[in-house]
Amino acid sequence: MSAVIYTRAQTLRPQTGVFGVAILRTCNYSTDNKAYNLSALKRGTGGRSSFNGIVATIFGATGFTGRYVVNRLGKIGTQMIIPYRGDTLNILRLRVSGDLGQVYFHPYNLKDENSIRNAVKYSNVVINLVGRDWETKNYKFSDVHIDGARHLARISRECGVDRFIHVSSLNSSEHPEGHVLPKGSGFLKSKYFGEKAVLEEFPEATIFRPSDLYGQEDRFLRYYISEWRRVTQFMPLWKKGESTIKQPCYVADFAAGIVAAIKDPDTKGKIYQAIGPKRYYLSELIDWFFRVTQRRGNFVRYPMEYDPTFNLKVYLINLVSPNEPIASLHWERIERECVTDKVKKDLPTLEDLGITLTQMEDQIPYELRPWTYAMYHGVDADEPVPTPAPPKVVL
Repeated sequence: MSAVIYTRAQTLRPQTGVFGVAILRTCNYSTDNKAYNLSALKRGTGGRSSFNGIVATIFGATGFTGRYVVNRLGKIGTQMIIPYRGDTLNILRLRVSGDLGQVYFHPYNLKDENSIRNAVKYSNVVINLVGRDWETKNYKFSDVHIDGARHLARISRECGVDRFIHVSSLNSSEHPEGHVLPKGSGFLKSKYFGEKAVLEEFPEATIFRPSDLYGQEDRFLRYYISEWRRVTQFMPLWKKGESTIKQPCYVADFAAGIVAAIKDPDTKGKIYQAIGPKRYYLSELIDWFFRVTQRRGNFVRYPMEYDPTFNLKVYLINLVSPNEPIASLHWERIERECVTDKVKKDLPTLEDLGITLTQMEDQIPYELRPWTYAMYHGVDADEPVPTPAPPKVVL
């Protein structure tokens, strides 16, 4: 639509007389600011080569959970902006999640508000997957989980973002119970205050509290199966793992839950628990993992709290490699493995979003296959294939 603009009439008063000049100018475009309705720009049939009206900025997309979320969003035609820090070679593999022109990369720093603003100003959905499993000299838990989350939520609100998805943690608490760490988990405490900060800045934010997530390149299965976590055939666990209950969730189910929440406007302002379908004692899970991988020898669990050599091992690992602990073996991780998963009955779960949860008994053999003992051994047609007994379920 063309617009006609009348400029202010200028009155000229020369010595010879008085006359006025009116200037009329036309232009072939509207000078009003346009508020685009992205949902009205949908194109295609709904696949990767389509555009579904969602422009999503995914912070933390380069992590374990992020690649699953990016793939799910790209699969339904979402245009994605992926903020990153570090080497671009580490993120280029995410480009194939969407069609040409659907995936954009943007350098940012969690402490630089301008870089955050530039990453979210064109989006109608922002997802915060940023997390830190251990503290470093540059980023403490409060820097990432509280201050960083607050910055993302506030700037998203100021830029007019419609949906803000924040990932917290199951068992987050203001006063976490201590086990190997006297004051409890700093990770869980910072996640609790991070939720408060997000809701203060963006009251309609949707929050997810995931339990331990497992999948390809995870830090759950690979943590326990690593030789660094064991002492030869001995596995140190808090109270032998017989007092800790876990409810792990498959990461693809969690990613599907995030996508479902984005599509459903009724999820605004709600907190969802991302948990698996069954509960198990940690001791049962560890024994099962080693049955699946067909480890030979006498595998033995023993109380970790009475073993000073294991404490020395963890101390030396963190002394030699503080910024990147070998095999993710650090006291914060060990503290969290001692915590029993507490599920609140008054909060919805992934099943309330219509997600069919993956059974751990069906997925774990596939995930642990690379660690199977003598995997190169070819089984004869008449040779019986052992089927490891599944773990006992806590009712």
